[in-house]
Amino acid sequence: MEKEDTINKIAEHIAAIVELLGEDTQREGLLKTPVRSAKALYKLTQGYREDPDAVLRQAIFEYSGSKMIIVKDIEFYSMCEHHILPFFGKVSIGYLPQGEMIGLSKLARLVNVFARRLQVQERMTREIMEALTKSLKTEGVIVLCTAQHLCMKMRGVEKQDSSTTTVDYNGRFESDPVLREEFFRYLKD
Repeated sequence: MEKEDTINKIAEHIAAIVELLGEDTQREGLLKTPVRSAKALYKLTQGYREDPDAVLRQAIFEYSGSKMIIVKDIEFYSMCEHHILPFFGKVSIGYLPQGEMIGLSKLARLVNVFARRLQVQERMTREIMEALTKSLKTEGVIVLCTAQHLCMKMRGVEKQDSSTTTVDYNGRFESDPVLREEFFRYLKD
């Protein structure tokens, strides 16, 4: 289905939902809301239309330097698959190069591929780690994600100061707790 067709179909459903909520979709403030909302949802879920391996393969270079490469505090916005409410935060990624390195911006793009889907933070953290492991020769990958979830802040338990941290790792990060601690120390700088 073409982009415009998809957006128009989503807009029809949003208009129906707004009407079910008791609003008049023909009043001035809501006339363009279904289309605007549909365009926003299309953008917020663009990760379904992107291939993480293709994103990463654009910038892999030979390299034999650093023992650990870390990109920290990559901001992201995602949508909780349980409530379709936003969650947002930061991801930090570390890897041990094995003859290859990746362009730094590709790690931020990788985060966006998985964040821009209906998602849960725990799975997103693992998917980022697995995708980097699949596309790049490494001795290990570690991913730390900290986020705030509006499904906990504006509904349900309504805990305003809560945040969630998830970590996933493989390779030498899994077998070497000292290496994991080194990664966490660098994040504090």
